[in-house]
Amino acid sequence: VNTSQHFHCLISITMHPPTKQTMRVVAVAVTATLSSISNGARGFTTTATSQQASRLLVLATQRTTSFHKNKLARSAAASPSSSTTAMTMIFDKFFSSLGGGGAFESAIDYDSIPYPVPELAKLALEGTVPATIEKNDGSTTITYHVATFTGGCFWGLELAYQRVPGVVHTATGYTQGNEKRPNYDSVCAGATGHTEAVVVLYDPAECTYEQLLDVFFDRVDPLTVNGQGYDRGRQYRTGVYYHSAEQESVARKRFEVEQTKYTRPIATECNQAMPFWPAEEYHQQYLSKGGRFNQPQNAEKGCKDEIRCYG
Repeated sequence: VNTSQHFHCLISITMHPPTKQTMRVVAVAVTATLSSISNGARGFTTTATSQQASRLLVLATQRTTSFHKNKLARSAAASPSSSTTAMTMIFDKFFSSLGGGGAFESAIDYDSIPYPVPELAKLALEGTVPATIEKNDGSTTITYHVATFTGGCFWGLELAYQRVPGVVHTATGYTQGNEKRPNYDSVCAGATGHTEAVVVLYDPAECTYEQLLDVFFDRVDPLTVNGQGYDRGRQYRTGVYYHSAEQESVARKRFEVEQTKYTRPIATECNQAMPFWPAEEYHQQYLSKGGRFNQPQNAEKGCKDEIRCYG
C-alpha cells in the first residue's frame, strides 16, 4: 500500500461515520504512513510531507474521539496537565484496538542502556533538569556540566558533539514535551510535543558553553521552522535549551549576534530546558556505531570528517 492510499484511508474516516472495521483500516494506514514519513528523510522515498500526515492524522483522530468522549472528559478533569495527555490516550486506544497494544505503549528499558542514559532517565522521572551531574568512578567523583541542543535528526548532531574535546558523554533523546516516558514512535507522530534532542555532559575546564554553541550554529539553519534538511515536523524543530542562569545569559547574547546575520527572525528556540527523556538504545551513538549501512563514522576528538547524517 502506498502513501497516497494511506491518506485515502485517513480521509475516508473523516468523511464517514467510523465503524470498527474502518477504524482498523485507518489504524493500519496511520501506522504505515507515520513509518514512511519518519523514515523518508532517513533514506526511503515518500510522497508526502510530515505536515500533511499530521493534518490528516488530526482529522482522523477527531472522528474517533466520540467513542471515548466520556472517558476523556473524566480523565481531563482528573488530570488538567494538557491536551497532549488526551491526545496520547486517543492514540493508545486507537492503536491498541488492533490487538496486543502498540508502539505508543512500548516503554524504553533505560537501565539496559549504558551510561549516562540510566542517570538521565532517573532525573527525568523525578522531573529534574540538572545543571550538573556527578559521576563516581569508584575512587573519585567527577562533576559534569549539562547542555541540551536540538537540531533536526539527533543522529548527526550527536556525532558532532562526540567529536568535541571536553565533551565526555552524549545521549540522544526527547525534550520540551509534557508527556512522560515518550518513545520514538509517539514523538514522530507528533503526539507528545517533544523534539529530538542531544544532551551533552562536558568538562567546563576543557570545553566552554560558547564552544558548544559554535558547534550548534555551524550545523543548523536557524531560519528553518520545524525542521532541518529533509526532516520536517515539530519533532525536528531546533533549539538551545539552557540548564542554568549562566547558560541562559551566554545563549541569549549569542542569539543576538546570530540574528544580526539575517533579515528574517531566527526560528531556533532559546528556552529553559525541560526534562530530557533518553531515546531507545538503537539511537544512541547511532552513526559512530555504524548507522544504516554498518559503516562507523569517526567520533575521535577533533575529527573534521564530513558527517553522513543518515548513516
